[in-house]
Amino acid sequence: MANYLDPKNDLTFKRVFGEHPDVLISFLNALMPFESERHIVEVEYLPAELVPENPAKKDSIVDVRCKDNFGRLFIVEMQIYWTEAFYNRIVFNAGKAYVRQLDSGEDYHLLQPVYTLSILNQNFDHKTEQFYHHYQIANRENTDEIIPGLEFVLVELPKFHPETIKERKLAVLWLRFLKEVNEKMRVLPTEMQENKYINKAAKLCEIGAFTPEELAAYERYWDSVSIEKTLVGGAFREGVIIGKSEVIVNGFKMGLSIENLTTLTDLTEEQITEILKQHNLL
Repeated sequence: MANYLDPKNDLTFKRVFGEHPDVLISFLNALMPFESERHIVEVEYLPAELVPENPAKKDSIVDVRCKDNFGRLFIVEMQIYWTEAFYNRIVFNAGKAYVRQLDSGEDYHLLQPVYTLSILNQNFDHKTEQFYHHYQIANRENTDEIIPGLEFVLVELPKFHPETIKERKLAVLWLRFLKEVNEKMRVLPTEMQENKYINKAAKLCEIGAFTPEELAAYERYWDSVSIEKTLVGGAFREGVIIGKSEVIVNGFKMGLSIENLTTLTDLTEEQITEILKQHNLL
Protein backbone atom coordinates (compact mmCIF):
# COMPACT_ATOMS: atom_id res chain seq x y z
CA MET A 1 0.00 0.00 0.00
CA ALA A 2 1.27 3.45 -0.93
CA ASN A 3 2.31 6.04 1.62
CA TYR A 4 1.65 9.59 0.46
CA LEU A 5 3.21 12.94 1.26
CA ASP A 6 0.97 15.97 1.73
CA PRO A 7 0.58 17.88 -1.58
CA LYS A 8 0.27 21.17 0.31
CA ASN A 9 3.93 20.99 1.31
CA ASP A 10 6.11 23.35 -0.74
CA LEU A 11 8.17 20.44 -2.13
CA THR A 12 5.26 18.24 -3.21
CA PHE A 13 3.11 21.11 -4.51
CA LYS A 14 5.91 22.18 -6.85
CA ARG A 15 6.52 18.57 -7.89
CA VAL A 16 2.87 18.00 -8.80
CA PHE A 17 1.84 21.34 -10.32
CA GLY A 18 5.17 22.91 -11.25
CA GLU A 19 6.53 20.11 -13.45
CA HIS A 20 3.51 18.47 -15.11
CA PRO A 21 1.47 20.74 -17.43
CA ASP A 22 -1.28 18.16 -18.04
CA VAL A 23 -1.96 17.89 -14.30
CA LEU A 24 -1.91 21.67 -13.87
CA ILE A 25 -4.33 22.21 -16.77
CA SER A 26 -6.85 19.82 -15.22
CA PHE A 27 -6.47 21.53 -11.85
CA LEU A 28 -6.84 25.06 -13.23
CA ASN A 29 -9.85 24.22 -15.41
CA ALA A 30 -11.55 22.77 -12.35
CA LEU A 31 -10.87 25.74 -10.07
CA MET A 32 -10.88 28.85 -12.27
CA PRO A 33 -14.11 30.93 -12.61
CA PHE A 34 -14.47 30.48 -16.36
CA GLU A 35 -17.64 30.35 -18.43
CA SER A 36 -18.74 26.79 -19.20
CA GLU A 37 -17.54 26.93 -22.83
CA ARG A 38 -14.08 28.27 -21.94
CA HIS A 39 -11.13 26.17 -20.81
CA ILE A 40 -7.33 26.22 -20.73
CA VAL A 41 -5.63 24.19 -23.46
CA GLU A 42 -1.95 25.12 -22.96
CA VAL A 43 0.29 26.25 -20.12
CA GLU A 44 3.84 27.56 -20.23
CA TYR A 45 5.89 27.87 -17.08
CA LEU A 46 7.28 31.39 -16.93
CA PRO A 47 11.04 31.88 -17.10
CA ALA A 48 12.68 33.72 -14.24
CA GLU A 49 12.89 37.01 -16.13
CA LEU A 50 9.08 37.20 -16.42
CA VAL A 51 8.38 36.40 -12.79
CA PRO A 52 7.64 39.57 -10.78
CA GLU A 53 10.63 40.95 -8.87
CA ASN A 54 9.66 40.63 -5.23
CA PRO A 55 11.87 39.76 -2.23
CA ALA A 56 9.03 37.63 -0.84
CA LYS A 57 8.52 35.79 -4.15
CA LYS A 58 8.78 32.37 -2.53
CA ASP A 59 5.11 32.82 -1.66
CA SER A 60 4.16 32.35 -5.29
CA ILE A 61 4.73 28.68 -5.99
CA VAL A 62 3.80 28.27 -9.65
CA ASP A 63 3.70 30.99 -12.33
CA VAL A 64 2.31 30.06 -15.75
CA ARG A 65 1.17 31.68 -18.97
CA CYS A 66 -2.02 30.00 -20.19
CA LYS A 67 -3.85 29.82 -23.51
CA ASP A 68 -7.56 29.09 -23.62
CA ASN A 69 -9.67 27.60 -26.40
CA PHE A 70 -10.55 31.10 -27.64
CA GLY A 71 -6.87 31.86 -28.19
CA ARG A 72 -6.62 34.30 -25.26
CA LEU A 73 -3.38 34.36 -23.32
CA PHE A 74 -3.32 35.11 -19.63
CA ILE A 75 -1.12 34.57 -16.60
CA VAL A 76 -1.99 32.58 -13.49
CA GLU A 77 -0.05 32.87 -10.25
CA MET A 78 -0.58 30.23 -7.60
CA GLN A 79 0.14 30.71 -3.90
CA ILE A 80 -0.58 28.68 -0.80
CA TYR A 81 0.68 30.80 2.13
CA TRP A 82 -1.22 33.29 4.27
CA THR A 83 0.27 36.27 6.10
CA GLU A 84 -1.11 39.52 7.43
CA ALA A 85 0.22 41.25 4.31
CA PHE A 86 -1.36 38.69 1.98
CA TYR A 87 -3.75 41.06 0.19
CA ASN A 88 -1.01 43.57 -0.48
CA ARG A 89 1.27 40.80 -1.72
CA ILE A 90 -1.12 39.25 -4.22
CA VAL A 91 -2.01 42.66 -5.68
CA PHE A 92 1.68 43.52 -5.90
CA ASN A 93 2.55 40.22 -7.61
CA ALA A 94 -0.36 40.42 -10.04
CA GLY A 95 0.37 44.06 -10.86
CA LYS A 96 4.02 43.33 -11.55
CA ALA A 97 3.09 40.35 -13.74
CA TYR A 98 0.65 42.56 -15.65
CA VAL A 99 3.18 45.33 -16.26
CA ARG A 100 6.03 43.00 -17.19
CA GLN A 101 4.10 41.69 -20.21
CA LEU A 102 4.98 44.78 -22.30
CA ASP A 103 8.33 45.81 -23.64
CA SER A 104 9.11 49.50 -24.09
CA GLY A 105 7.01 51.04 -26.87
CA GLU A 106 4.47 48.22 -27.18
CA ASP A 107 0.75 49.02 -27.26
CA TYR A 108 -1.47 48.53 -24.23
CA HIS A 109 -3.93 46.41 -26.23
CA LEU A 110 -1.37 43.59 -26.10
CA LEU A 111 -1.87 43.24 -22.34
CA GLN A 112 -3.60 40.03 -21.27
CA PRO A 113 -5.41 39.44 -17.97
CA VAL A 114 -3.64 38.15 -14.88
CA TYR A 115 -5.39 35.72 -12.56
CA THR A 116 -4.14 34.92 -9.08
CA LEU A 117 -5.28 31.55 -7.75
CA SER A 118 -4.50 31.14 -4.05
CA ILE A 119 -5.18 27.81 -2.37
CA LEU A 120 -4.89 28.70 1.30
CA ASN A 121 -4.43 26.13 4.04
CA GLN A 122 -5.76 28.62 6.58
CA ASN A 123 -9.01 30.54 6.95
CA PHE A 124 -8.86 34.32 6.62
CA ASP A 125 -12.53 35.37 6.33
CA HIS A 126 -14.21 34.46 9.60
CA LYS A 127 -17.44 36.31 8.78
CA THR A 128 -18.72 33.68 6.35
CA GLU A 129 -18.68 29.95 5.71
CA GLN A 130 -18.04 30.62 2.03
CA PHE A 131 -14.69 29.12 1.05
CA TYR A 132 -14.40 30.23 -2.62
CA HIS A 133 -13.82 33.96 -3.13
CA HIS A 134 -13.65 35.57 -6.59
CA TYR A 135 -12.55 39.22 -6.76
CA GLN A 136 -12.67 41.54 -9.78
CA ILE A 137 -12.32 45.27 -10.40
CA ALA A 138 -16.00 46.26 -10.52
CA ASN A 139 -18.14 49.40 -10.49
CA ARG A 140 -19.52 49.72 -6.96
CA GLU A 141 -22.88 51.03 -8.22
CA ASN A 142 -23.21 48.57 -11.09
CA THR A 143 -21.22 45.42 -10.34
CA ASP A 144 -21.84 44.08 -13.85
CA GLU A 145 -19.41 46.71 -15.15
CA ILE A 146 -15.98 45.11 -14.91
CA ILE A 147 -12.56 46.57 -15.73
CA PRO A 148 -10.63 43.60 -17.14
CA GLY A 149 -7.03 43.01 -16.16
CA LEU A 150 -6.71 41.58 -12.67
CA GLU A 151 -8.78 38.85 -11.03
CA PHE A 152 -8.18 36.99 -7.78
CA VAL A 153 -9.51 33.63 -6.64
CA LEU A 154 -8.91 32.70 -3.00
CA VAL A 155 -9.87 29.24 -1.72
CA GLU A 156 -9.96 28.59 2.03
CA LEU A 157 -9.23 24.88 2.09
CA PRO A 158 -10.16 24.22 5.75
CA LYS A 159 -13.72 25.45 5.05
CA PHE A 160 -14.17 23.21 2.02
CA HIS A 161 -16.68 20.37 2.30
CA PRO A 162 -17.54 18.26 -0.78
CA GLU A 163 -21.29 18.67 -0.39
CA THR A 164 -21.03 22.45 -0.83
CA ILE A 165 -20.26 22.31 -4.59
CA LYS A 166 -21.83 19.12 -5.89
CA GLU A 167 -22.34 20.67 -9.33
CA ARG A 168 -18.57 20.94 -9.93
CA LYS A 169 -17.40 17.35 -9.53
CA LEU A 170 -13.86 17.88 -10.80
CA ALA A 171 -13.32 20.84 -8.48
CA VAL A 172 -14.55 18.69 -5.60
CA LEU A 173 -12.08 15.93 -6.46
CA TRP A 174 -9.11 18.29 -6.75
CA LEU A 175 -9.91 20.06 -3.48
CA ARG A 176 -10.39 16.68 -1.78
CA PHE A 177 -7.00 15.66 -3.15
CA LEU A 178 -5.37 18.71 -1.55
CA LYS A 179 -7.25 18.35 1.71
CA GLU A 180 -7.28 14.56 2.25
CA VAL A 181 -4.03 13.21 0.79
CA ASN A 182 -1.33 13.14 3.47
CA GLU A 183 0.96 10.83 5.42
CA LYS A 184 -1.99 9.01 7.03
CA MET A 185 -3.54 7.92 3.72
CA ARG A 186 -2.66 4.42 2.55
CA VAL A 187 -5.06 3.92 -0.37
CA LEU A 188 -6.27 6.61 -2.74
CA PRO A 189 -10.11 6.75 -2.85
CA THR A 190 -11.59 5.03 -5.91
CA GLU A 191 -13.14 8.19 -7.33
CA MET A 192 -9.72 9.87 -7.33
CA GLN A 193 -8.05 6.84 -8.89
CA GLU A 194 -10.55 6.96 -11.76
CA ASN A 195 -9.43 10.47 -12.80
CA LYS A 196 -6.13 10.02 -14.64
CA TYR A 197 -4.76 13.43 -13.71
CA ILE A 198 -5.54 13.17 -10.00
CA ASN A 199 -4.26 9.60 -9.99
CA LYS A 200 -1.04 10.84 -11.59
CA ALA A 201 -0.77 13.65 -9.03
CA ALA A 202 -1.18 11.13 -6.22
CA LYS A 203 1.58 8.91 -7.63
CA LEU A 204 3.86 11.95 -7.66
CA CYS A 205 3.17 12.28 -3.93
CA GLU A 206 4.07 8.69 -3.08
CA ILE A 207 6.88 8.61 -0.57
CA GLY A 208 8.89 6.24 -2.75
CA ALA A 209 9.20 8.94 -5.43
CA PHE A 210 11.42 11.12 -3.19
CA THR A 211 15.08 10.87 -2.31
CA PRO A 212 16.25 10.91 1.34
CA GLU A 213 17.45 14.49 0.82
CA GLU A 214 14.04 15.54 -0.51
CA LEU A 215 12.29 13.87 2.43
CA ALA A 216 14.52 15.80 4.80
CA ALA A 217 13.57 19.04 3.02
CA TYR A 218 9.91 18.02 3.28
CA GLU A 219 10.22 17.69 7.06
CA ARG A 220 12.14 20.97 7.37
CA TYR A 221 9.28 22.76 5.63
CA TRP A 222 6.74 21.50 8.18
CA ASP A 223 9.13 22.41 11.00
CA SER A 224 9.38 25.98 9.71
CA VAL A 225 5.59 26.24 9.44
CA SER A 226 5.21 24.97 13.01
CA ILE A 227 7.80 27.40 14.35
CA GLU A 228 6.17 30.36 12.57
CA LYS A 229 2.77 29.47 14.01
CA THR A 230 4.23 29.13 17.49
CA LEU A 231 6.13 32.39 17.27
CA VAL A 232 3.29 34.51 15.88
CA GLY A 233 0.45 32.71 17.66
CA GLY A 234 2.14 32.99 21.04
CA ALA A 235 2.60 36.72 20.67
CA PHE A 236 -1.04 37.31 19.82
CA ARG A 237 -2.36 35.00 22.57
CA GLU A 238 -0.46 37.03 25.14
CA GLY A 239 -1.77 40.27 23.66
CA VAL A 240 1.78 41.45 23.07
CA ILE A 241 2.64 43.62 20.08
CA ILE A 242 6.25 42.81 19.26
CA GLY A 243 8.50 44.62 16.81
CA LYS A 244 9.88 43.05 13.69
CA SER A 245 13.41 43.03 15.11
CA GLU A 246 12.28 40.94 18.06
CA VAL A 247 10.40 38.59 15.75
CA ILE A 248 13.53 38.16 13.63
CA VAL A 249 15.81 37.56 16.61
CA ASN A 250 13.47 35.11 18.33
CA GLY A 251 12.57 33.35 15.12
CA PHE A 252 16.21 32.91 14.11
CA LYS A 253 17.02 31.47 17.54
CA MET A 254 14.10 29.04 17.17
CA GLY A 255 15.47 27.76 13.87
CA LEU A 256 13.77 29.86 11.20
CA SER A 257 15.87 30.53 8.13
CA ILE A 258 16.38 34.02 6.69
CA GLU A 259 14.04 33.01 3.85
CA ASN A 260 11.36 32.04 6.39
CA LEU A 261 11.79 35.39 8.11
CA THR A 262 11.26 37.34 4.87
CA THR A 263 7.79 35.80 4.66
CA LEU A 264 7.04 36.38 8.32
CA THR A 265 8.08 40.05 8.41
CA ASP A 266 7.91 41.25 4.78
CA LEU A 267 11.47 42.58 5.10
CA THR A 268 14.19 41.86 2.56
CA GLU A 269 16.97 39.35 3.18
CA GLU A 270 19.45 42.25 3.38
CA GLN A 271 17.40 43.99 6.10
CA ILE A 272 17.05 40.78 8.10
CA THR A 273 20.75 40.00 7.77
CA GLU A 274 21.60 43.47 9.09
CA ILE A 275 19.33 43.04 12.13
CA LEU A 276 20.86 39.63 12.91
CA LYS A 277 24.36 41.11 12.65
CA GLN A 278 23.36 43.89 15.06
CA HIS A 279 22.42 41.19 17.58
CA ASN A 280 25.66 39.26 16.93
CA LEU A 281 23.75 36.29 15.47
CA LEU A 282 25.65 36.28 12.17
